[in-house]
Amino acid sequence: MNSDKKDNKDTEIDFFIDITGEVCPLTFVKTKLLIESMSAGQIAEVRLKGREPLENVPRSVTDHGHRVISLVPESPTEPADGIHRLILKKAPES
Repeated sequence: MNSDKKDNKDTEIDFFIDITGEVCPLTFVKTKLLIESMSAGQIAEVRLKGREPLENVPRSVTDHGHRVISLVPESPTEPADGIHRLILKKAPES
């Protein structure tokens, strides 16, 4: 997984979804539905939390051929399984 821990203030976000209230496997199902509604090259931000979503959603995004731009905690005081922001880019259509 290519997830850089960097600030994304300069990244233009086209879509946003908050899945902090969901559990696996719904976390990726909702993310996948969002990706399917996007055009190639568009950027989405996914707000997620919990050990399983933090492991599974970024991995599933890359397994489906899309790019994880970053995965960073929402705040510096978040625990390891706390709220994170995943920035992803939809892959070009093949």
